[in-house]
Amino acid sequence: MGEDAAEFPRLGQQAAARGARRQAVATPAKACDHSPDSWSSREHSCVSAETTRDWARVGASGSQGAASGAGRRAPSPPAGPPPARAAGTLGQLHRWGPGADQPAPSHAEALAYLRQLTTSHYENFSVLSRLVPLDLRDDFAAVYAFCRWSDDLGDETGADDAARERSLRLLAWWRSELADCAEAAAVGKPYPGRHPVFVVLADTMRRRALSAQPFHDLVSAFEQDQRVARYETWEQLLGYCRLSADPVGRIVLALAGHAGDKPGDAERLAMSDATCTALQLTNFWQDVRRDLFERGRVYLPSALTGLDAQTLREWAERPRDAQARVAFIRALRPLVERTHELFSQGRPLPATLEPSIAPVVWLFGAGGRSVLRAVERAGCATLWTRPTLSKPRKAALVLRASIGLWRRA
Repeated sequence: MGEDAAEFPRLGQQAAARGARRQAVATPAKACDHSPDSWSSREHSCVSAETTRDWARVGASGSQGAASGAGRRAPSPPAGPPPARAAGTLGQLHRWGPGADQPAPSHAEALAYLRQLTTSHYENFSVLSRLVPLDLRDDFAAVYAFCRWSDDLGDETGADDAARERSLRLLAWWRSELADCAEAAAVGKPYPGRHPVFVVLADTMRRRALSAQPFHDLVSAFEQDQRVARYETWEQLLGYCRLSADPVGRIVLALAGHAGDKPGDAERLAMSDATCTALQLTNFWQDVRRDLFERGRVYLPSALTGLDAQTLREWAERPRDAQARVAFIRALRPLVERTHELFSQGRPLPATLEPSIAPVVWLFGAGGRSVLRAVERAGCATLWTRPTLSKPRKAALVLRASIGLWRRA
């Protein structure tokens, strides 16, 4: 998902942010410097990644914690996770991945890592911002970190067959860790594994009584990305969004106390699903070129557009070809209109929520609608250009949410 589709998703999947979202770099492990000194560098990154779940992005404050080794050398890495900014998630698999024997971090160490992860990707628009209720900030961090790691395991290994097979193996491991986390949370015990994300997420799931199903659905979406690179119908694409985007909105509502058991929750969940699906679709329309060339994926339903990957690749090389541009724009514009309709269905949601969480939820939707309008202002020509939101526009949205003007939207 594109970095400006301020979303629950691609997380959400995704979120929107998901997450400037991508210059995928599959870096061999031997090229990464994981020494303590390298962890103290804010510039070093073994894997550069932007997430598709661009939860909105306001740049949160959080602990910069987690073991800096500046000024000393040690024969082995320090205890606790390395700073999230110092090495991409794939660059940390040697510590936390399958077969790793690193001691489990304490809850405090794991929480410091998660807080830093939320602030180490500039696509974060509202995760842990002041708009998020104080008592939910660490829970948001746990959910965001789960989405961030899931996204990278699915998208940052590369684009060839071998990379996809590796992603599937890593996602199977990730799902098993999730199952252990959920089981521990259900019986009130600590997570038995070593990964810092699940150390904190187990506590969040226990305290907030979160269902594991939305988290499993997100993993299923990333697995689907490894197996499915083309969509024929609109319904098939919406089916993907139900796994990749809608679960994040449902998790956020559950954190806010709306898991489906209160009066009006059925309508709230339906509006959330509409918003999250619209955010995911907005990301697709924003990132047509990026998805095609960096991941070999086409999310434009072929039955509606008549377009295939080969045609899109040929047109992408002819930016001045008026015939190609007109044909692409005519194919994309009806999809943009359908996406506007979904945003409209979800628009009343913030007004049904408590004042503490409503501004954040409003910001997710408002950011996505702004990106979709940017796609329209670019003439729906996203095969050749990628529209984004300016910093002043992002700041204006955050200001509007923070001073209560969202109620007039």
